Amino acid sequence: MINIAILGFGVVGSGVADLLSKNKKQIADLVGEELNIKYILDLREFPDSPFGHLVIHDFDTIVNDESIDTVIEVMGGSHPAYEFTKSALSRGKNVVSSNKEVVANFGDEFLRLAKENSVSYRFEASVGGGIPIIDPLVSTLRHNDTQEVRGILNGTTNYILTKMFTLGESFENALKAAQERGYAERNPDADILGIDAARKIVILAAIVTGKLIPVDSIHTEGITGIRDSDIKLAESIGRKIKLVARCIVNDGAPTVMVAPFMLSEASPLMHADGVYNAVEYIGSPLGNIMMYGKGAGAGATASAVVSDVVSCCAKVGSLSLGFTKVKEGGNFLDFASQTYLAFAPEHADEVMLAFDDAVRVRAEECAVITSLMTEADIEKKLCALGEKGIVPLSRIRLL
Repeated sequence: MINIAILGFGVVGSGVADLLSKNKKQIADLVGEELNIKYILDLREFPDSPFGHLVIHDFDTIVNDESIDTVIEVMGGSHPAYEFTKSALSRGKNVVSSNKEVVANFGDEFLRLAKENSVSYRFEASVGGGIPIIDPLVSTLRHNDTQEVRGILNGTTNYILTKMFTLGESFENALKAAQERGYAERNPDADILGIDAARKIVILAAIVTGKLIPVDSIHTEGITGIRDSDIKLAESIGRKIKLVARCIVNDGAPTVMVAPFMLSEASPLMHADGVYNAVEYIGSPLGNIMMYGKGAGAGATASAVVSDVVSCCAKVGSLSLGFTKVKEGGNFLDFASQTYLAFAPEHADEVMLAFDDAVRVRAEECAVITSLMTEADIEKKLCALGEKGIVPLSRIRLL
């Protein structure tokens, strides 16, 4: 029998416990022996849960118990998840995490500690919920010449944007619906401001390049500035607006960003709707592939967590990875794209003079799509217009 401990008994933690219990025989067949949940760490009591008798409140009980083989960290946040993970790895225990914040901030340290102590640190569930993406990137795709990894990595924003497109709802009403269904937190800032997606793309960038980038150093935009008129414009030209996280690789160096993009039919990401996530990998000689599935929820995330637990307990070994922290994620000003810009109609003459090769796409206001331009060149033109008091109402890149 292999003893394990779960840190955190919220939606994900309880989902993991349920799955380990429900599929006990199948999991034992995969591992070679039975898995036993010995402890569940939480500040609360759960008298009505079938696992309530396992709940403890002192992490030292877990880390000092030599019979604990694997610790499942599903707490969220950087602290005390960082301290608990570091302690468990240092004491020779495998750690499995779904916590994208702690992986994005400290993944380099955890992988190094795991190697030093001959244990595993795995974090499949930290990106894409139930979509298998990290293990395929490590074991199946890394021999390719990676050109880009990009994806819709936040189910909350994807749900909101889908509601705005399909039902014509306002951002405010779509957000309220997401909160009522449990897709968005009471404080949804990490989702709607792009922070959650930024953490996830930082992890994927580290896997394909070996460079762990500070989350706060990458260009990050959310969806709060998207207007109803932008949605309608996108529809009129056969596109959809999605929050896309991108890691573009040139000579091994990543340029990482999160921003709304107007996607065309040519992009497979355009068709990922609702709370679903999608990750597209582009490399040579493979070309393009896409992985698609539920990006959140107890069942999807628990599936990824338990997959990692099986790998740890079956002694498959740690991920053959090492991250090196770097200071920034590329020069975003060098990034080039066509860009949709909207201005008040009275500024049409000045805007069309500044962007003389742009195509005007809406008459009611001065909405244009530029030619292929770098962010630096667009900024230069917008600064010149800004000196005249002319600022864009919307700015969305095309993909």
